[in-house]
Amino acid sequence: MDEYAGTTGPEVSSAVMDDDRMHYFNGTGWLAIFTGTETMIGRSVDVDAWDEATGVALVVDPQRGTRRPVTDYPDFSHLERADQVVAAIPGGGWRAYWKDEGSSNGPLTEQVLAWLVTAKGRATPITVDAHGHVDDAESADCLIPPGEE
Repeated sequence: MDEYAGTTGPEVSSAVMDDDRMHYFNGTGWLAIFTGTETMIGRSVDVDAWDEATGVALVVDPQRGTRRPVTDYPDFSHLERADQVVAAIPGGGWRAYWKDEGSSNGPLTEQVLAWLVTAKGRATPITVDAHGHVDDAESADCLIPPGEE
């Protein structure tokens, strides 16, 4: 029997929603993918580090309070690349605009809370809505610079 019976297992990766796809961001640039077992759902988990002796990816085991090799889990499937965040900078007054995402399919404008900068130099605008939900603004119709209407 799996030691995580009745739990969701390791913490699910940091994610930001963007319409129909997910963008994953973490510090190592890698995700461990697990298929699930009879007692646990499939999931993706941030790779936290690499074992220096074996080179195996390590994930945090919240139940044991330690890092464990991904190969210790019977449902480990494979690794996938994630966007490796190297910096987060303030939104700087930028706004994201959607022409038909607001109430009654009208316009919606949200402040850019921050920009996540990846190791590849990509900057992703991050917004927070009135309910506190964090989302990326890559689906926005346009980004409005500070001082412009």
